[in-house]
Order: sequence, then structure tokens, then C-alpha cells
Amino acid sequence: MDVTAIIDSLNDAQREAVSSPTQAMLILAGAGSGKTRVLVHRIAWLIKIEHLSPHNILAVTFTNKAAKEMRGRVEGLLNISARSMWIGTFHGLAHRFLRQHYEESKLPNNFQVIDSDDQLRLIKRLMKSMEVNDNRWPPKQVSYFINAQKDEGIRSGAIQAGGDFYQQKLVEIYRAYEDLCQRSGLVDFAELLLRAYEALRDNAKLLAFYRDRFKQVLVDEFQDTNTIQYAWLQILTTGKDNLFVVGDDDQSIYGWRGAKIENMFNFQKHYPNHKLIRLEENYRSTGHILKASNALIACNEGRMGKELRTSVGDGDLISLYTAFNEQDEAYFVVERIRKWVAEGNLRSGIAILYRSNAQSRQFEEKLMATGTPYRVYGGLRFFDRLEIKNALAYLYLTAHKGNDAAFERIINTPTRGIGNKTIDDIRHLAKNEQTTLWAAMIALLKAEHFTPRAENAIKGFIQLIYSLAEQSEGLELFEQVKNAVEKSGLIEFHKKEKGDKGEARVENLEELVNAAKQFDFDEDNEENLSELDLFLSHAALEAGESQGDDYEDCVQLMTLHSAKGLEFPMVFMVGLEEGLFPSHRSVDDIASLEEERRLCYVGITRAMKHLTISYAESRRLYGKETYPRPSRFLKEIPAEFIQEIRVRANITKPVITKKTSKSTIGTSGTYKLGQRVRHAKFGEGVVLQVDGDGAQERVQINFAQAGMKWLMLSYAKLEML
Repeated sequence: MDVTAIIDSLNDAQREAVSSPTQAMLILAGAGSGKTRVLVHRIAWLIKIEHLSPHNILAVTFTNKAAKEMRGRVEGLLNISARSMWIGTFHGLAHRFLRQHYEESKLPNNFQVIDSDDQLRLIKRLMKSMEVNDNRWPPKQVSYFINAQKDEGIRSGAIQAGGDFYQQKLVEIYRAYEDLCQRSGLVDFAELLLRAYEALRDNAKLLAFYRDRFKQVLVDEFQDTNTIQYAWLQILTTGKDNLFVVGDDDQSIYGWRGAKIENMFNFQKHYPNHKLIRLEENYRSTGHILKASNALIACNEGRMGKELRTSVGDGDLISLYTAFNEQDEAYFVVERIRKWVAEGNLRSGIAILYRSNAQSRQFEEKLMATGTPYRVYGGLRFFDRLEIKNALAYLYLTAHKGNDAAFERIINTPTRGIGNKTIDDIRHLAKNEQTTLWAAMIALLKAEHFTPRAENAIKGFIQLIYSLAEQSEGLELFEQVKNAVEKSGLIEFHKKEKGDKGEARVENLEELVNAAKQFDFDEDNEENLSELDLFLSHAALEAGESQGDDYEDCVQLMTLHSAKGLEFPMVFMVGLEEGLFPSHRSVDDIASLEEERRLCYVGITRAMKHLTISYAESRRLYGKETYPRPSRFLKEIPAEFIQEIRVRANITKPVITKKTSKSTIGTSGTYKLGQRVRHAKFGEGVVLQVDGDGAQERVQINFAQAGMKWLMLSYAKLEML
């Protein structure tokens, strides 16, 4: 492959980024500017032109899906296998490192990765054994505290709690949790990278080896890195100036989960000889959408600066709809969607974006009422589902008896007569003897500690696990999974659940067997793990993903955070009101408000051709009726890029009857749209449209309970509220 084959299809800025000499580089890549294309072509350039071996390249991204896409595109471009390249997520690559260097990392060779759900279970058990009040110290809050400390690279022994009793208890639980995980050979997600970093930091020979091996380190979505991730990148590249990062400070929207936008600015200090290149040509959106997004984000002070542009023309203006309330907003959006689909467009090209999950209900109701297929993006992924986690726990325990998380999950699932007291006794001995739950159970059984009923149940459980292990010997992976699913009793257990849920769980268990059958097993894996262990590690890492599955042809509903990285021909950004977007939690803090503005920028730049923004004059949210002001972000978009949408209607004064002091809608006129009314049969509702006049005058009302109705005013006898 020659030089032209690699860079001919790139624009000038992309070409410069791809073909620059190897050095520290910061690629400031705007939304839709082809950053993945640049990364892939940069790797091709390094291998074909700079003559680096694939073995010498480390490429990091944030999701398994993105890593898989990058690996596939590299292989397609170079027509070579990318197996010897380290391309993956931070967690995935750290896991790979720890498998190869478990001794230097002070881990057992059969350590197990646990996901957030299993981590929470361990914390709950630990707190119970420590007699910690879980009302004052909620386990989820404790889990958040522990992970946040690890993301900052802080061990329990380094925390100075001072005289704060609440903080002291958190540190005490953190310390006990570290001990438990070390004893049991368990590694949570946050631990993966921290442990890998510490192994490099504390072993000069190992660090020198990897600094020499990785001649070029490339990072995608650099603005989303947290403290420990950046520290890991730094320790690998310090003194080498071989860190190539691609990011966009204007799309840094994950500060609430530890991402540090400061890393973008610190890069320039830590690598003073770096080269900065801006990718500003957008290949996604039309001109008006981009000009609006540029104007909005320019209101942020803490940014590195760039301006998106396109060569495809200005396109349609941004539509702005002022709704009477959240019901009217949803009705308007769904009607627009129906019209768009009737014109021959795909539903999957439509996204409804909102700031809070609580906003989705109205849209779901309206979509269901009109028979419009939809999906709430970001629901439970396959490996997150309860029945799948149960089946995987059986597989874990057959291979690794010391996995306490798996033991906890399935010792009485399906129910087999092992009560809480029996399990508590096992936990107590495990803690006192500093051993695993499995070993403690065996010891208590030998000591004849259990009641006859509990003893029989325990023996049955032990026999089941041993028999599964014996039966799995020599079987292919999918046969091992099938054997565990069938012999564990999970199929019959979930069949007993009422309705569609039980049936869906059984189907998922069957699909797990298919997943094992289709699993891509690398026979040359550097970790020398069994096929089962690779599959279990794959499942644990996949469960940590926050991205949704591929969609069918249906409308996508999602939060603005979930929309990052996606694009749609038609986008609806709803609920742009003060207190909702920007969130009421951010309006008094400049840094938080700027992140909210970046979130709005991300939302706008998801739209390819058509963008509609809406807000409501009144909204019932979290059980309260509010009358919010339009979002300040609307004022920051120049009016020249916006077209306001008005609903046509006849508006005259209402008739006031003499019989009551309340207004009643009669046949001699209509009233202000958005008026709340009451009907004797349908209850309370909101007026959306008026049609006709005189005796034929009718009104469309969205009733809270009965839904949308057209009523003749001469018969309706509506009462104004």
C-alpha cells in the first residue's frame, strides 16, 4: 500500500493528522468530523509508512462496540489480522494486562472480574457482617464512593477522614472490601485499571518493557478520560512523546461520572512539544444546524475553540414548537413522526431526546396510542439480565469454587431449602477464617454444623456443582453452557414465573447457548485462558457497557447522554425549559452549567437534516405542576436559524353562563388553546385544536385518562377550569 492509498480520501486537516511524524498529538475533532476515520488511517500510516509492527501499537476507546469497529476497519484497510495489536477499551486492555502479569499485580492466576451488580451484592454482605446501618450508609452510595476513589487512584489507606464519622465508616468499609476482594481473587471494573497502573508504577522492569513495546499509543474520546485512565496513559508514554489523542472538549458531558475535561488542557502542559490539529469539517449535519450549535457552544468560556462547517448547504431551519403542556408536546412530536413515516422514511432514523428519563412516559403513551413502534434506548443489555447472570454464576462456580459473588447469587437460586441463617453462618466463618464461602461451607459440613434439612440441601448443591464440572470436561463451550443451563434447574425455575416475563427469561437462557456457540475464541490468546474463562470475562466486560443493542425499525427514545456518538436524519429535542434543561442542579454552578450547554450542543449535532426543539408553557413532572421559563439555551441560538411553529385555530372569547360562576364552553365561540377543561364522562383534559364554526364547531381535547377525543361543542358541555 502506498502513501496515496492511505490519505487520498481525507480532507486537508485529516491528512495532516494522519501523516504527521510520530510525536505527541492532540486532534481536536468536532462532532461528525470523521475522528474514527482519522484514527484508523493513522494506524495504517504507522504500519505501512512508518514501518511499525502491529505489535507496537496500543489503541484505546470507550466501548467494546467502538473497539470492535476500529479493529474491523483496520483489518479491512490493511488486509491483515489485528490480533497482535492491543485495540480495546480501557477496562478490556487492563484486564488483558492483568491476565498476563497477575503475579506482578499481586493477584491469583484465576482471578475473576465482577460487574457492578455482583459488586453491590458483595458490599451488602460485607456491611451486614460489619453490622453497618444500611439506611445511614446505603450500599449503592458506598459502591459509588469506592469506585470514585479508585477512579482517582486512591486506596483506602491513603484517605484521611479526619473527625468525620460518616467518612470514617466509608473508609472502613472500603478497606474491608479491598481485603475481601483480595482474599477471594475478585476484581471489579474500577480495580482493573487501578491495579494495572499500580503494577506498572511499582515494577520498573515491567514498565520499561511496555514503554519500549508500544511505540505509539492512540486514544479515542479523550475528553471522557478520568484521573486513573489519564495516569495510565501518562505512565506508558512519559518521556516518549508518543501519545496520539483524539477528543472534543465541546462534547465532554460525563463529569458526573468522573470524566475530567481538564485532561484536554493538561495534555498541552504535560506534552509541551505536542502538535494540535483541529478537525472542523462536519460530514453529518446541514449548515443551519451547525451554525446554531456553533453559536450556542461559543457561550462557554472554558473551551479550546473551533467552528464546525459543512459543504452540503444550509438545509432547513430549526423548528421551534411552544407546547401548552407536556401532553401537547408529545402529541405534536408524534404527529410529526407519523407524517414523516407516511412520506416513506424509516422510523429508526428518528430520535426523541430528553434530559430526564421521567420525560419519556408521555411520548411512550402517545406512540403506543398511535401504534407507532418505538424503543427506549439503553434498556437492560443481554448480559445484564437476571437469568443470564444466574446462568453465568453457575459457570463461574464450576470453574472457580472461590468466586464468592457467584456463590452468593446461586446458592439458593433456584430455591433449594438453604435458609438465610445457614448462609449467614457460612459468611461468618469465611470472615473469621479469612477464606472463601465455598471453603467455609465445606468446613461447616465436615463439622456437622448444619441441621439435617440444611445439610441435605448443602450436599445437593455441592453435588450439583461438582457434577456440572465433571460433565463439562471435553465438551465444546456451547455444550458446557447448555449443560449448566439445563442441569441447574434455571429453565424450570423461570418457567414458573407468570406471564411473558418467564417465557422471555427462558428464551434468553436459550440465547445464551447461541452466544456461546458464536463466541469468537482466539486460540492464540496471550493470557492462555480456557475458552470458558474467556467467555466469562467477555460477558463481564460486555455487562459493563452502557450502549444499547442494534435497533429494529422503530422510533428511538433516549436521554441526551445516551445519544452521544449517534446520528439521526430527524431529531426532536424536547423539554428545553429552565430547571429541566439546564437542570435545576446546575444553574447556580458555572462549571455544571457549561457541561449542560455542552450536552445541548451534543443533542443539536445528532441531527443530520431536521431538528425540532420544543418546550412547554406548563409541565407536570415529578408529581408537580410547574410553569417554567424557556431554556436560556434557546436565547443563545440566533433567531435567524429558527422557524417558530404555530398551531392554527379560531380563538374567541368563552361564554360565561349565569347558572354558575365557572366558565363553560358554549356554541357561540372558542377559547384560548391550552385551556384545561372537564367533561362529565372523560374527566379533565387540555384543548389542543379547534375546527369548524357554529353548530359544526368541534374541539380536540387530550384527556388525562381517556386520551385524545374530538367533541362537538354543541353537545360536549365542557366546563372550564
